[in-house]
Amino acid sequence: MSTQSSIEWTDTTWNPVTGCTKISDSCKHCYAERMTTRLQAMGVEKYQNGFEFTVHESVLEEPLRWKKPRLVFVNSMSDLFHEAVPTAFIESVFRIMNRASQHTFQVLTKRPAHVMELDDRLIWTPNIWLGTSIESKEWTDRLAKLKESNALTKFLSLEPLLGPLPGLDLAGIDWVIVGGESGPGARLMKADWVRDIRDNCLRSGVPFFFKQWGGVFKKQTGRVLDKKTWDQMPAFKTI
Repeated sequence: MSTQSSIEWTDTTWNPVTGCTKISDSCKHCYAERMTTRLQAMGVEKYQNGFEFTVHESVLEEPLRWKKPRLVFVNSMSDLFHEAVPTAFIESVFRIMNRASQHTFQVLTKRPAHVMELDDRLIWTPNIWLGTSIESKEWTDRLAKLKESNALTKFLSLEPLLGPLPGLDLAGIDWVIVGGESGPGARLMKADWVRDIRDNCLRSGVPFFFKQWGGVFKKQTGRVLDKKTWDQMPAFKTI
């Protein structure tokens, strides 16, 4: 079943894949891994394998049963473009998203290079947004790969932001999300890093969404930047 999400920029999470492997700095304190451990301890059947990579064909058709339009974060507990996901299964996920045109699917990956290996085999209907995560300068190469995709709407998730990202070329990018790391061991995000990205978005005409300051107790730090809550969203595109 779907999960009503507390993530500020979506409505619902849908996880046809669970489990993952760590590939970059932002994975160090993985929220999905912590949550999986908790759900496994609670006896939730879907997470009986822990954070071991698992596909769940049984949940594929869930979005077809949701009548009210939703923003759907695809695989909040994994990465649809993880190398272990069978290509046929990725294509099945896309067929469901193509059919469920009443919803908008937000596909976020740390593996845009793998997206490009499959890009021509996938049907990028306007309701499928593609995003990639960039946490520091070391991973800005993901931006170029994202831009190569046939997805109509492309976005960046700069979370957890672990360093400055000056001069990001936002041409062809439709949305930018920024957030600090939260939970145990959360690493510091500096305000100047956030302001620089926000100002770049304003200059470039790109919607900017500030998700959180983060920290061990993220509710205490909130999500206000310079006396304003930044909740901008991209416009829906059509072919």
